[in-house]
Amino acid sequence: MIRKPLLQTGIFLAAIAGILLPDTGDGYAQPARQLFAAKPLPTTQSPAAYGFYSKGCLAGGVALANDGPTWQAMRPSRNRRWGHPKLVELIQQLSIDAKRNYGWNGVLVGDMSQPRGGPVSGHASHQIGLDADIWLRQMPNRRFSQQERNTTSSTWMLKKGTPYVDNNVWTKAHEGFLKTAASYKQVDRLFVHPGIKKKLCDTVRGDRSWLGKVRPYWGHQSHFHMRMKCQAGLGKCKKQAAVPAGTGCDKSLDWWFKVAYAPKKKIKKPKIIVKKKKKKKKVRRYKTMADLPRVCRVVLNGPGPVSLASVIYKPGSAAKPAVSTTAIAIAASTSDSPAAKAAKSVVKKTISTDRLTVPTQRPKP
Repeated sequence: MIRKPLLQTGIFLAAIAGILLPDTGDGYAQPARQLFAAKPLPTTQSPAAYGFYSKGCLAGGVALANDGPTWQAMRPSRNRRWGHPKLVELIQQLSIDAKRNYGWNGVLVGDMSQPRGGPVSGHASHQIGLDADIWLRQMPNRRFSQQERNTTSSTWMLKKGTPYVDNNVWTKAHEGFLKTAASYKQVDRLFVHPGIKKKLCDTVRGDRSWLGKVRPYWGHQSHFHMRMKCQAGLGKCKKQAAVPAGTGCDKSLDWWFKVAYAPKKKIKKPKIIVKKKKKKKKVRRYKTMADLPRVCRVVLNGPGPVSLASVIYKPGSAAKPAVSTTAIAIAASTSDSPAAKAAKSVVKKTISTDRLTVPTQRPKP
């Protein structure tokens, strides 16, 4: 007999992976990103984010609708418009508030997560359904075609050949858009290009308290990365270190321009003929299932919904999970009860970013 507290907390979620999905075989040695990318739909488990932003997975994810009154989902061919229901809800709220308060015509949403999260090509994070790339380009007064959504680019915010914002492109609406996103309590931080952070530091007047959440990081020249906090109701995800106190308009920001983007001095060297040794090519190691929380094996092989339409997020509605965390806990047990056998049967059946070298001693994101 299983003790009730264990069912309520679902602490056996990871244990089921060892019982139903052994370490050997089943292709788990291949990159986890390939395994997760092969899943076109999420699981029907209770919504939960597992692990860290760069090492985890997503159960019970929902899709952002391709079109809404104030948003459009871009890059549909990637199938990355998935997230925890709370993230999708937040994106929709952002699109409404930004339009009402700052005249931002509508939000164009880039990569979120894959249907079941997990490692994503082109990103270090976006794995637990709490990250979203939001374009710094307003939605047009029409609907993009499917082809346009896959080929249209966002607005490049930097002056050509420099790490600084192009004043001919930047507007007060961009500032208001970022301020709106940073204003939500459930948002942990926003990643932007250092040049965009500097522009905000130089021009924002009045309330500057929200600037601390805006973190400079590589890439992000044409979009910002919105990350939700790990909090009650989102699952067993691991929190990121708290954002440092202050606005971030300090020496930590100066580092990017004095070190990371500092012009390289050309030094004339005498020509010396030296036989170059052949460098061994470093084989890049991709994360496998062994690198992720063990519960991610359950998520990877969990039961899926009957259709895509049933898992597109609609405000105020939440589909009842076909397999709850309690059912998975039962399946993880060693019990031979009818309930345990039934749970095991259900689970078994359904079994762009810049590639720059990061210098040492850079400020924490």
